[in-house]
Amino acid sequence: MNKNLVFRTIVLSFSTLLLIGCSNNGRDYKNSSRATGWSINDKNGGFQANTDYKEQEAAPGLIFIEGGTFTMGRVQDDVMHDWNNTPTQQHVQSFYMDETEVTNLMYLEYLDYLKKVFPPEEANYRNIYYGALPDTLVWRNRLGFNETMTENYLRHPAYARYPVVGVSWIQAVEFGNWRTNRYNEFVLEQEGYTQKGAKYNVDAESTFDTYTYLQAPSLTYGGQDDVIRGGKASERREKANTPKASADNPGGSEAKDIYVQMKDGIISTTKYRLPTEAEWEYAALGLVGLREYNVYRGRKKYPWDGAYTRSGERKTRGDQLANFKQGDGDYGGIAGWSDDNADITAEIKSYAPNDFGLYDMAGNVSEWVADVYRPIIDDEFNDFNYYRGNVYTKNAINEDGTVKVLTTEDIVYDTLENGKIVARNLPGEILQVPVDDNETYLRTQFSDSDNRNFRDGDKQSTRYYQSFSDSDSPNDRMYDSPINKISAGEDGLTKEYDKANDRTTLIDDEVRVYKGGSWRDREYWLDPAQRRYLPQTMATDDIGFRNAMSRVGSKSTKNKTPRN
Repeated sequence: MNKNLVFRTIVLSFSTLLLIGCSNNGRDYKNSSRATGWSINDKNGGFQANTDYKEQEAAPGLIFIEGGTFTMGRVQDDVMHDWNNTPTQQHVQSFYMDETEVTNLMYLEYLDYLKKVFPPEEANYRNIYYGALPDTLVWRNRLGFNETMTENYLRHPAYARYPVVGVSWIQAVEFGNWRTNRYNEFVLEQEGYTQKGAKYNVDAESTFDTYTYLQAPSLTYGGQDDVIRGGKASERREKANTPKASADNPGGSEAKDIYVQMKDGIISTTKYRLPTEAEWEYAALGLVGLREYNVYRGRKKYPWDGAYTRSGERKTRGDQLANFKQGDGDYGGIAGWSDDNADITAEIKSYAPNDFGLYDMAGNVSEWVADVYRPIIDDEFNDFNYYRGNVYTKNAINEDGTVKVLTTEDIVYDTLENGKIVARNLPGEILQVPVDDNETYLRTQFSDSDNRNFRDGDKQSTRYYQSFSDSDSPNDRMYDSPINKISAGEDGLTKEYDKANDRTTLIDDEVRVYKGGSWRDREYWLDPAQRRYLPQTMATDDIGFRNAMSRVGSKSTKNKTPRN
């Protein structure tokens, strides 16, 4: 028999077996339903779905952090005797994180957008812009000459690539919301669904919001249909989804599914946000560099390997690996050869990244994380994606069943306890309201909208708790933090400071965690496990932030082998 014929017969048989095996008894289920057998994406109608979805791509500025298990908490002596970071075993899902801290230039882009869309010279919008401004007075010191930073640090181009400071936790959260919307607005235009250049031609009444687009797309951009559906891809989508005229339907009918939806996987449905404390600590440690098969080969004191803050590499031997305070009066070393080449903050990427590729996870500036502070991580209740700070909300619904999208007349401003006025919401967003019994009835995993003080600070966890008591006295609290009051009147703001002498703590539901050492801190605080807290309305010259984004889909971006 001809050898070539035998070879071709074997190859053909093997290919046939592969096709049969991969298509489940000969049927290709990629474009047909495993539930019904119906065709998916049939041009004549039926169910439409994205069957060719590729993995989530990293949004601008972010890098992938593969999740896993790790020991969260202290790895060195607790010299402060805080007892607030006892080691616990936690698991973190894969996510994305900013490669660097958010810079002055990035934040100035945000301020520029707000100033153009919500002109501060108009009284109704004034506090949107001013509420987002960093506090440049954080640089001042009664016995220090720091006016150079007060006047120049935020806006001068010499500091453009330096981390932004003077930003409160609340301002950092709003920056992430803005960044999410601008990214998705960019994606829709790039993919050809919205009008080209639309993002440059918006005002307060025609803004874009991601979640409004996903749930009420015709109400974005102020309802301007030529903008919302002004791209070539949108035209093709509308044409493809318009039922043709027939004997039963001589006039045809309107197109359906003409807007991008969540099921298309085109825009990001996870947002830029502050990382949770567990995510931040996991990412900072970068334990992937110490992994051997399915175990870690040790524990890390810093984001880099080893027990010292100076480099042991031949070319950089003796150089500091982070920007921090060396000692009393020593913020950068002697002239001519600086220890860390910085006295205040340093330009991003001035030091080597950790094993995940993240820069300045120790030193430079400390960073806000999402969590409400409590002294104890309650791992007995949860050890998966640990986070304290959940406040569940839902969309407000109009009487006609549609979602309530806010207008310029619906802006609500909050006066914070420090006197700063910030916008609670912006035009174009969907109004959010607390969840109620419709969502919580007979559920086991949550029963309230606000869970910030669950199992540590709520009535049941205080020493005053009695099951038969209905007392709501502000004094019957686990944490007797000061209660400062501020109110607005005809004569301006009235501030009432809490003058009680028996307050023992600053902890309450508006106090947030910040992590990592800064240019002002000694070596002790460079340990990623260390945790401190500050009221979410306050800002300093040594706290900045970076954003994270949740990952949807697979845990890893590559196939695993026994070796890695």
